[in-house]
Amino acid sequence: MLKRHARAACTALAAAGLLFAGSGGATAEPVPGPTAPSAATALRTADAPPELLAALQRDLGLTPTQAKARLVHEAEAGATAARLRDRLGAAFAGAWVDGADAGTLTVATTRAADTAAIRAAGADARIVVRALADLDSAKAVLDRAAGPRTPVRYVDARANTLVVEETEAGAAARLLAATGTDPALVTVVRTAEAPRPLYDLRGGDAYYMNGSGRCSVGFPVTKGTVNGFATAGHCGRAGTTTTGFNQVAQGSFQASVFPGNDMAWVAANTNWTATPYVKGSGGANVQVTGSVLQPVGASVCRSGSTTGWHCGTIQQHNTSVTYPEGTISGVTRTTVCAEPGDSGGSYISGSQAQGVTSGGSGNCSSGGTTFFQPLNPILSAYGLTLKVTGSDPGPGPGPGDPEPGGTWKAGTVYAAGATVTYGGGTYRCLQGHQAQAGWEPPNVPALWQRV
Repeated sequence: MLKRHARAACTALAAAGLLFAGSGGATAEPVPGPTAPSAATALRTADAPPELLAALQRDLGLTPTQAKARLVHEAEAGATAARLRDRLGAAFAGAWVDGADAGTLTVATTRAADTAAIRAAGADARIVVRALADLDSAKAVLDRAAGPRTPVRYVDARANTLVVEETEAGAAARLLAATGTDPALVTVVRTAEAPRPLYDLRGGDAYYMNGSGRCSVGFPVTKGTVNGFATAGHCGRAGTTTTGFNQVAQGSFQASVFPGNDMAWVAANTNWTATPYVKGSGGANVQVTGSVLQPVGASVCRSGSTTGWHCGTIQQHNTSVTYPEGTISGVTRTTVCAEPGDSGGSYISGSQAQGVTSGGSGNCSSGGTTFFQPLNPILSAYGLTLKVTGSDPGPGPGPGDPEPGGTWKAGTVYAAGATVTYGGGTYRCLQGHQAQAGWEPPNVPALWQRV
C-alpha cells in the first residue's frame, strides 16, 4: 500500500507494497445506414491532452507520432481482443499488444482451427497448450493458500504459464505441494521484494486520514447527490475522517475492503465537488471519459500525491498479491513506479479510468512494479457513478422521443460477457465498463456485440 504516515514523509519504497498515499429519387441507390464509430473514436483517443502524450514519450521512449498512434491501436486492440475472446470461448488463452506504438495484437488459443478467424480479425495468432480459464483456475487455488513467502501470483499470457514469485527457495514448491497444483503449470520466479502497504476531488490529489496518514484520491464519483471519490481500502476504514490536500475538512470513508480486495470510497461534505479530472504532469487536468479496462501491454499512467505523474504498461490482469496484512486478488500488475503516499491514486489509460493504486515495490528513482485495484468493481460494489467529461449523447433518442426500451441502463457497470436488451435486440458486453449516455449498445461496437 502506498499510504504515507506524516512521520515517514521521506521514506522510500524498499520493498513491494500497497500505495496509500457510428434523398434520392426513384432511381437512387439505397442509402447505407450510419456507420458505427471505431473503438478509438468511441473512446476519444484524439482528445488525449498534451501532458499525457508527453508523459508517454518520456516514460516509454516514444516519438509524438508513436504516442498518438499507440492510444489508437490500444483502443482498437482491446475491442478486437474482446470480440475474439467471446468467439473463441473456452479455447481463449489471452491477448496482448506489442510494439512501440502497440501496433501488433496477438491472441492465443488452444485450437489450431481458430487461427484463421484470429488473423481475419487483424491479429497475430498463437497456438498454446493451456487455456486462460485453466490457468486462472489454478491460480485461484494457490491464492487461497499463499502466504508472504509467495507474495505475487499471476498468469503470464505471453508465456502461457502461471507465475509464482517466492522470497525464499522452496516456498513455491511447498505451496504447489500443499494445494496439489501441477508444477508443469507454474514458473517460479525468485524475488527479493515483499509487497507491503505503503500507508502514507481531483484524481491524484492528496488527502489525509484522521489528520495524519496521507493517501491519494483515485477517481471522483457521485452517489445520488453526494460527491466523493474512490480510493484504496487500506487507506482507511468506514468512519475514518479525511481532510483534503489543503488540510480542510473533507469527508469520511463510507465503506472499505482490505484485504481480499483493496477498495473504498469517501463521501465528501458539501464544500467539495467531484470533477472529471486526474492531476496530470505539471498539475494540468487530464480528462476522464469512461472506465474501459485496457489489455495487457497497453500504456497506463498514474497520478499520486508523492511522485506525481508516471507512465508504464499493463503487465497482467487478475494478479494476486499477498501483503503482510493478507491477500489481495484481482489487481492489475504494471511497470509504473510509485512511492508511499501514492496509495489510492489514479491509473488512467488515454482518457479511460483503470483503477486505484494499491501497492508495489521499488521507487521512482530506480523503477518498480505496482498493482492497481480495477475501478469498475469499486463502482459496482458501492453503486457509484464515475464523474466523466461531457459525453456526446450520439444518435440516441432526442428530447421527447420514446426510449427504445430494454434492460441496458446508463450508470450500470457491465462486465465482459454480460447481456442486455436494447431497442429490440440482445447484446453481449465485450469489455468491462460503466455505461453512460452515448454508449448505448448499437453505438459502440467496441463495447457491445449483437447476438
